[in-house]
Amino acid sequence: MATPHSQEIACQQVLVEDASVFSLQWSIFPISIADSLTPDILRNRYLDYIRSCTATLIRPTFFEEGVEFRLLSSSISLISFLPPDNRQDKNVSILRICGGILVQPRQCDRGELRFGVEQVDAGVKVSLLLCDFCPLILGGPSPSPVRFWLYRLTQAFIHRLVTIRFLTMLYRNLAGSSAPVRLVKIRVRDGQPV
Repeated sequence: MATPHSQEIACQQVLVEDASVFSLQWSIFPISIADSLTPDILRNRYLDYIRSCTATLIRPTFFEEGVEFRLLSSSISLISFLPPDNRQDKNVSILRICGGILVQPRQCDRGELRFGVEQVDAGVKVSLLLCDFCPLILGGPSPSPVRFWLYRLTQAFIHRLVTIRFLTMLYRNLAGSSAPVRLVKIRVRDGQPV
């Protein structure tokens, strides 16, 4: 049996100048396994994955008003999103942040989670981007070192881990094999690594 090709996952996670988070992870999938993948399918599989990887502790819940990451079966929304938006670009599905207890109250109208599926020369680029997100734990535009490290060791770590594991799981499910994974640091935006 042939050795499976390795999967590379490119990563960058930084705190930008305005103390918002920019977190990008992407991987190039062979066209042969990803030709039917769309941003909507990617988004829905990610939301299903959030539910399963947290043992339903976090439950993405759809409403007419959008999507909420709810804690257990309560009405507590960790992060709330407007309905999915695909109007700007057919290669991207966007969930815009609009609230939740993990978001700074004065920054609820900014931030988004983008799911991208785009054909490139090397195959199909599958990406997840969290940008302009202002976590409550940072406290504001000038977080203290304690808040920064607390964020880095909790939410930032969990988000990156979940996203990388999701891209790994998706690749392996589509390829039907367990390809080894290699993480590659990239630099798309300037900022303080988290």
